[in-house]
Amino acid sequence: MPGVSPLAAMIVEAAKVVVFTGAGMSTESGIPDFRSPGGVWSRMKPIYFPDFVAHEAMRREAWTRVFSGAAGWVGAAPNDGHRAIARLVADGKVSAVITQNVDNLHQASGVPDDQVIELHGNASYAICLACGVRRELEELRAPFVDHGVIPTCEACGGLIKTATISFGQPMPASPMERAQAATLACDLFIVLGSSLVVFPAAAFPLQAKRNGARLIIVNREPTDQDIFADLVLHVEIGAALAEI
Repeated sequence: MPGVSPLAAMIVEAAKVVVFTGAGMSTESGIPDFRSPGGVWSRMKPIYFPDFVAHEAMRREAWTRVFSGAAGWVGAAPNDGHRAIARLVADGKVSAVITQNVDNLHQASGVPDDQVIELHGNASYAICLACGVRRELEELRAPFVDHGVIPTCEACGGLIKTATISFGQPMPASPMERAQAATLACDLFIVLGSSLVVFPAAAFPLQAKRNGARLIIVNREPTDQDIFADLVLHVEIGAALAEI
């Protein structure tokens, strides 16, 4: 595949690699992206966080989407790209995987939880907005689907929501801090499948570059940050990484 040899060489030469993944990483697993024609937000309007908190009807709609699988964010299998990243992590080449995705596929491919930094949360489980206790979706499914019971926290009575970051919801401080630390510690930063238009997440590649790291962008379409990259590839991510 054209361009793969320079990509492989730069990975070999690097001492500490950070991988940054966006929606294009998981479209090859059949998970829709958000903004393109036919993407999630062209089929359904996002539910904003203040509306989820304030209105029972919005919470009911959100949980209906979760248990109907309407958004399609969970239930897929890792693709060749996910598995290749997991091998690079296992080999000690990749120190951290920063992801904008909520599909849990990096963990499912074998990347340890503590090396996945989820900027936008995780759709495979839920948390209490008040006390932070974790709840598994399967525990909540039957009461909602069979009896229409909107999940609330058994511990404190707070609202339960999938562990994703919704529009209007503050970005989680800890993942952002971890992502910045990993970014500033790497000497090679690889963007995979991100359009790099959603900030503050899209600032990390530029931070890495300003700090002296080499920057690689692999994405189906051009991005505004291509001009800063040391290597840009418009290829299928899974095939390119599997070849490496």
